[in-house]
Parts: sequence; C-alpha cells; structure tokens
Amino acid sequence: MALTEKDVLYVADLAHLELTDEEVKKFVPQLDSILQYMQKLNQLDTTNVEPMAQVATATAENSALRPDQARRTFSQQDAMARAPEPGGGCFKVPRVIERS
Repeated sequence: MALTEKDVLYVADLAHLELTDEEVKKFVPQLDSILQYMQKLNQLDTTNVEPMAQVATATAENSALRPDQARRTFSQQDAMARAPEPGGGCFKVPRVIERS
C-alpha cells in the first residue's frame, strides 16, 4: 500500500504539526519507505525468539541507575508559597496546546 499525501497530512494532524506542501511531498516517500521496511520485519519468524523484558538493568556496566533514597520534600503549603501563580492547591501554568 503506497502512502499518499492525505495519509501524511493525517499523521501530521495527529501530531499537531503544520507541514508546508514542500514538506508533505518530502515526507511521502520517506514515510512510505519506513512502512515498507516494517512490513519486511513483520515477515520474520520470531517464534523462537524470547521477548525482552527490560533493556536497562542495574549492573556495574550501567552505573547511571541509583538506588531510591527517601528525602525530605516541601509540604504542599511551602510549595504553593513559592508558586508564581497558585490556584486551587495546584500550580497554574499557561496553556501550551491549543486546537482550533
């Protein structure tokens, strides 16, 4: 199944992206190529391949992980006292996603 410009625009809309006509034309063959490759991968026999549970494990090789430690935190009252605009016991933040 060949991807169309309509498909690219649909995916862009789901991702809240505005694409120019030039970008749509550029992405049609790229996304189509990705989907064709995925179809090839789906044809592989993986019946004897064990599923991977977790890639990152806490080992000496992966010292980026640290054990959890309980620490003192702010009370809600202290946190709200430092908030630029508190409201209803929460931090008020500006809307970042607007859909028309």
